[in-house]
Amino acid sequence: MPAAALGLAGTDFAGQFTDAGGVATALAQTVGPAAGTLFAVFLLDAAIIGAAAVTLATSYAFGDVFSIKHSLHRGVRDARGFYAIYAGLVVLAAAIVLIPNAPLGLLTLAVQALAGVLLPSATVFLLLLCNDREVLGPWVNPRWLNMVASVIVGVLIMLSLVLVVTTLFPDLDGTLVAGVLGGATLVGLVVVGAVELRGARHFAPSVALDRDTWRMPPLARLNRPVWSTARKVGLLVLRGYLAVAALLLIVKVVQLAMGQPG
Repeated sequence: MPAAALGLAGTDFAGQFTDAGGVATALAQTVGPAAGTLFAVFLLDAAIIGAAAVTLATSYAFGDVFSIKHSLHRGVRDARGFYAIYAGLVVLAAAIVLIPNAPLGLLTLAVQALAGVLLPSATVFLLLLCNDREVLGPWVNPRWLNMVASVIVGVLIMLSLVLVVTTLFPDLDGTLVAGVLGGATLVGLVVVGAVELRGARHFAPSVALDRDTWRMPPLARLNRPVWSTARKVGLLVLRGYLAVAALLLIVKVVQLAMGQPG
């Protein structure tokens, strides 16, 4: 992005993104052939790393969900399912890229928009994990860190909402949308803070645990976390938002791919 902004600013190519190949060609014409070549090489390197990392992480996730052996420390014979999923995802990604006349630029923007919708919400589950005493014992988040993390998560979700709304309705004033959602986020954070403070009054401190000797129990011995009504409602709302946002984003991408105005 900085390379394209610097090299294409003030030229006819500015704001005319089609795909990465078009950016490399434009940089070659405006900055010089070396710039276009370097951009293409660096992007190819990043694409290879991204394809390996994303598909590998997805393969590990499938292994966790379906309880199959999954680790690069295992041989192919010992973890056939894991390596089959890994190879299949790489082949699938390559096949999509090699589809003739595929709208790669639109696919890139759609994936980034979808990531902007999904990734902030993943931090909610990370925050819940960081407060699971069964898993982390004495290493759970202190209260002050939870408050800071809640602010960060709230801002990320607000930005995710802004991204969804402005993507689906480009004619809306982005500043106005950000202001409205920012106010709603502030109210939500105040409510969450009040609930946390109220819960702190009734919090019974657990037995002191030694951080140096603490070890997480095996997964089979972990108890399911007990969720409060407020947490259940919050997660249901988040789940509904993710489902609706992802569906609307897919519809918008299909409309753009078919050349219909959104």
